[in-house]
Amino acid sequence: MPRICRGARVGALAAMFATIASSAGAQASGQVNAGDTAWVLAATALVLFMTLPGLALFYAGLVRSKNVLSVMAHCVAIACLASVLWLLGAYSLSFSGSGPMIGDFAKFALIGVGRDLVAGTLPEPLFFMFQMTFAIITPALIVGAFVERIKFSAVLLFSAAWLFVVYAPVCHWVWGGGWLTARGVMDYAGGLVVHATAGVSALVLAWRLGPRDGFPRELSPPHNPGMTMTGAGMLWVGWYGFNGGSALSAGADAASALMVTHLSAATAGLVWAFIEWRRFRRASMVGLVTGVVAGLATVTPASGFVGPLGGVVLGAAGSFVCYQAVELIKHRLKIDDSLDVFAVHGVGGILGTLLVAGLAAPELGGKGYAEGVGPVQQLFTQALGVGATIVWSAVATLILAVVLERTIGLRARDEAIEEGLDMAAHGERAYNP
Repeated sequence: MPRICRGARVGALAAMFATIASSAGAQASGQVNAGDTAWVLAATALVLFMTLPGLALFYAGLVRSKNVLSVMAHCVAIACLASVLWLLGAYSLSFSGSGPMIGDFAKFALIGVGRDLVAGTLPEPLFFMFQMTFAIITPALIVGAFVERIKFSAVLLFSAAWLFVVYAPVCHWVWGGGWLTARGVMDYAGGLVVHATAGVSALVLAWRLGPRDGFPRELSPPHNPGMTMTGAGMLWVGWYGFNGGSALSAGADAASALMVTHLSAATAGLVWAFIEWRRFRRASMVGLVTGVVAGLATVTPASGFVGPLGGVVLGAAGSFVCYQAVELIKHRLKIDDSLDVFAVHGVGGILGTLLVAGLAAPELGGKGYAEGVGPVQQLFTQALGVGATIVWSAVATLILAVVLERTIGLRARDEAIEEGLDMAAHGERAYNP
């Protein structure tokens, strides 16, 4: 998937992109590797498992019982919608063509892409599917910012437009041969493409949508923390495919990324629990798993570039900084990013994207840098990528939100919010007498 330091990964991705970009309608040269294919098949299933049921359960446990099914419906609907749209243009705009800003429609509907076409050492239909699972979970992450108060129709229209206007361009910049690829930005599995885009967009959308009634002091506690813990556990396991699968091969790179991912998550969970214990003299289960997710988000862009010590540092830093970000967004800025999408995913992904510039150093167990590049130069490139992604995501999301406000509306009716979106939007209850 993304770009690689020093050798194997840079060459593999460059070759894969060249194949994808130049082989529309033609049989690509190359040979499928059975081991690589088997691993990425498994990783594809793991990443989809992160959204369904992992993210759906994680989010559903944090809302009030009258909104449980609405959150799950958002995740399922986005998974269905993004899958179809990935085929109908989003994949092609991300991974075909050589333009610096956006791809083309050479791969629209996979017309001319046979089952035997090879991308790197993988069948291209498998590469298409693996990337599709990323395109599914990224807009699904934004769900956590607008729970309990948004129209279902607005979720669908926003997610569809967002996939083309935000996700596909940034994906092309970073992983599809665009201008950030050329600059050598390091984003192994989605610190920019997934977490920064979703986090920034979530913050903007939450601001435009307005807070839930009673925010921030009078909201009910999570209705089912056990459900949240179950979802978090599924996310943790699924993240092995998210980061380990991004090696696009079964070998040392995948194993190292998986190891570093686990160490970051474990460290972050402990740090978040310690912060809560110091502040409240108890460590909550919801806080513990939130820390785990913060560590997973923070390590994502760096997972293939850093060593075990780097994973621990990223987990600790991500947990501490994301905890402070939650306080800032909700209690100082008074923005109801309901389930902390920006504070955990956005801030974590951005932080990891910046820290990898130093932690990739061979002296710290990392893989090093491209030839002629040092940590300071790499940090400048990382900061450029972060800045461009933030600005693009924020401006595009603001435009989409304003358009929806003035057409179909974003916020559900007050009566629907009071009744609960489960019944108002879907005619069902999660818990029946």
